[in-house]
Amino acid sequence: MAKTILKTTRHCAGSKAKRGLFITFEGIEGCGKTTQSKLLYDTLKKQNLDCMLTREPGGTSLGEKIRGLLLHSDGIKISDRSELFLFEASRSQIVKEVITPALKSGKIVICDRFSDATFSYQGYGGKIPIEIIRTLDHAATGGLKPDLTILLDIDTITGLKRARQKGIDRMEGKDIAYHKRVRAGYLDLALRYPNRIKVIKVADSIGKTYRAVEREVARVIV
Repeated sequence: MAKTILKTTRHCAGSKAKRGLFITFEGIEGCGKTTQSKLLYDTLKKQNLDCMLTREPGGTSLGEKIRGLLLHSDGIKISDRSELFLFEASRSQIVKEVITPALKSGKIVICDRFSDATFSYQGYGGKIPIEIIRTLDHAATGGLKPDLTILLDIDTITGLKRARQKGIDRMEGKDIAYHKRVRAGYLDLALRYPNRIKVIKVADSIGKTYRAVEREVARVIV
């Protein structure tokens, strides 16, 4: 499948070169999105394609400091709305400093989480009204949307079990009901935006899941 991505990319070089391509990976804790996004980045780099891999929250000096606070608050209590503001602050910075310049230069940008995470986690999971999130997110992103979002879907309990094997951060430590709402939120977003969000069921092997990822990526690099 790597050859398929390379073939289609060369075919579309003229049409995509001016704006680049924005691909995001989403999913609940333990779905494997960080692994899969790195595999895609490695594949495209081997094909000598101009691409970059970043993450949310993070991706900038400011964003990484915010990430540390959000995931390991060291006893600092963060309210649901303050959590939302911190995520959006990190996103505003990465959009301005990293993502927008890269897309303007024609790069393929791969991002581990983006706006859909906020709607799913802080909206569906944290029960913050979606309209509030939509307003803040638009202010942070300027309306930027991914060209393709890969949603890796896995059973909530299985995902949390996998994620917690390496320790539990602040987000992973939220109760199971919260994480079930997050998963339901992601799946609802996929139903609302089927042309952009592609659901891939996490397989029993990394390679099998990645082959499904490659097939979806090949469809947008046209």
